[in-house]
Amino acid sequence: MDQDITCRDCGATFQFTAGEQEFYASKGLQAPQRCKDCRNKRKDDRMATREMHDAVCANCGAACQVPFKPRPVEEGGRPILCNACFKAQKAAA
Repeated sequence: MDQDITCRDCGATFQFTAGEQEFYASKGLQAPQRCKDCRNKRKDDRMATREMHDAVCANCGAACQVPFKPRPVEEGGRPILCNACFKAQKAAA
């Protein structure tokens, strides 16, 4: 049965459908406390404050940025992939 939930940020009421409840339960997640718009705003705010680091793609050699400080492979770091190469590798898998 669908549930109506009040967003903790904006106070709007949003629907938490039975299908969403089943999905959240299967992943061991709690019911959302924020509406979709407020969740997206929080995500955008987190992404805007993220410090990005320069890197070079191990596949194509293009300059890119990553949200973590890359370590050289020789020091136990993993190869860095640009966004395009990462998506291509993920699609191929």
